[in-house]
Amino acid sequence: MPDVKAAKLLELDKVTKVFRIGSILFGKKMTAIDQVSLSIDAGKPVILSIVGESGCGKSTLCKMILRVYKPDRGEIHLDGHNYADRRHYNADQFRLNVQPIFQNPYESFSSRKPVDSYLYNTALRLGIAKSRAEADAVVDQALKDVGLSLATVKGKYSAQFSGGELQRVSIARALITKPRLIIADEPVAAIDASMKMNIVNLFKELKDKYQVSFIYITHDLSTAYYVSDYIATLYRGVLVEYGPAKEIMDSPAHPYTELLMNAIPRVGDKWREDIALPDLESKEYMQTACKFANRCAYATDECRRETPSFEELGGERRVLCFHPLIGKKA
Repeated sequence: MPDVKAAKLLELDKVTKVFRIGSILFGKKMTAIDQVSLSIDAGKPVILSIVGESGCGKSTLCKMILRVYKPDRGEIHLDGHNYADRRHYNADQFRLNVQPIFQNPYESFSSRKPVDSYLYNTALRLGIAKSRAEADAVVDQALKDVGLSLATVKGKYSAQFSGGELQRVSIARALITKPRLIIADEPVAAIDASMKMNIVNLFKELKDKYQVSFIYITHDLSTAYYVSDYIATLYRGVLVEYGPAKEIMDSPAHPYTELLMNAIPRVGDKWREDIALPDLESKEYMQTACKFANRCAYATDECRRETPSFEELGGERRVLCFHPLIGKKA
């Protein structure tokens, strides 16, 4: 059972993940996630968006929260219990509390099995329903909560659904356990642009109805702008800015967040292409000074020489920068 005394639903404390690139003898180590600290309070559900372009470490961080990867350093706590404490880890209880939604819904369902079979398996195997008849009601309710129903889904295969519809089935499957935390890893990346806002609107509705928090991992700042309560910006595995979404969107403090914000379409503007940054470079991950310094218009010798530390900007805002933008712009 959840620890009712825990102030934090989820807490990451200086979490680090290192991968080896190349051979054992001649390869190099790359720090994919570098001392990231984040938390979600237990008392009030929120949507925390983790943003950054491809290769920044978002999915690696997601997989550590889902226990797919183990941190090499640092700690992760759920309801006050350390992930590394095997005495308090119950795999079934974890699956009840934490559910994933992945990027491509067509990869989440086999083309050879009806999609409703996945929902039934979740309900029955995790003890949400004790019989097929009970599972009917559970599955139908979960589907209705995402704008579908068992009558319209039953017996159909993945190829019979649009990407948006199939992602709704994925969300329904996650809701069956009534989780406390849903990890949504690029959930609208493979969906037609016209349907993206329907999915993120659904997250906002479900947050309140189910009292469930979301970690929304995305490179799409247009949807993050709309759906988020908080935003965390990652660059080359480092958390560079964190705070309430509106404050960050209105006035980004880190130059990289500013670059991301400038890629968001505004009212009356046409959609622009994703920001163009060079391919992932392992040497940037290995830098000990500011990893963004070589691309930053505001960088000084200090930025290229020394490692920045977090600067508190008041309230819940913090930025990893020697020269935060707040207060410098007209």
